[in-house]
Amino acid sequence: MTDSKPAVLVTGGAKRIGAAIARAFGKAGWHVVVHYASSRAEAEALAEELPSAETVRCDLADGDAAVAMVEALAGRLTDWRALVNCAAVFDNDAVTALDPATNSRTMQINARSPARMAQTYLARASARGGRRVIHLTDQKLANPNPDFFSYTMSKHALASTVPMLAMGAARAQDRVYALAPGAILASHDQSEEETEISHRMNLLGRKTGPEEVADAALFLAQGHLASGQTLYVDSGQHLLSQPRDVIYLARERAGA
Repeated sequence: MTDSKPAVLVTGGAKRIGAAIARAFGKAGWHVVVHYASSRAEAEALAEELPSAETVRCDLADGDAAVAMVEALAGRLTDWRALVNCAAVFDNDAVTALDPATNSRTMQINARSPARMAQTYLARASARGGRRVIHLTDQKLANPNPDFFSYTMSKHALASTVPMLAMGAARAQDRVYALAPGAILASHDQSEEETEISHRMNLLGRKTGPEEVADAALFLAQGHLASGQTLYVDSGQHLLSQPRDVIYLARERAGA
């Protein structure tokens, strides 16, 4: 059954934005490989609701295991057209005091493992009509602030690999992209009121939904844009200059 469908691996595909992306590809007729680290129940439930899907477990903190996962999938997926690197950790450390443990884990999961997975995918996977690497980054690339220091560092590191992979690791039919969302879902201990405020802190004053990010991923998987590009899906948030993460800006406004 999977031989007749294009395949996509969505890392972090069991929950949140990753699950929305997995659903969009499944609805569009793709075979979806839902990656998870600890959310087995959610991954299996999602795979059950999709027309063609499977699950795969891997802790992306182990870079060698991440590479082995891609090698195994490349060995049996005959039309593996897209790798969507969505999995990430979002832990806070200070701009004045980088936490070494947080930084090491964040850089590994958010940047080093996705980069190695992309390299392995472009070296090993087969696909009709070219392959697509889609790295989820963040609107913080264009609108940085001092909060979540290691997280933001990791997303800048991941973004830097996009043009390099496009130039040096991809074939003529392949495409390598970054997809940069803004504030999409509640984070950490945000209250409903804070979420409503923070998610409208953009040029359009509107909430950007996870389905919009998923639709953008599906669009990029068609390869319509030139390789090496970044697509922002944030209602214009990246065009602002925000002094802090919107979690804290909204908290300040809600408490005013």
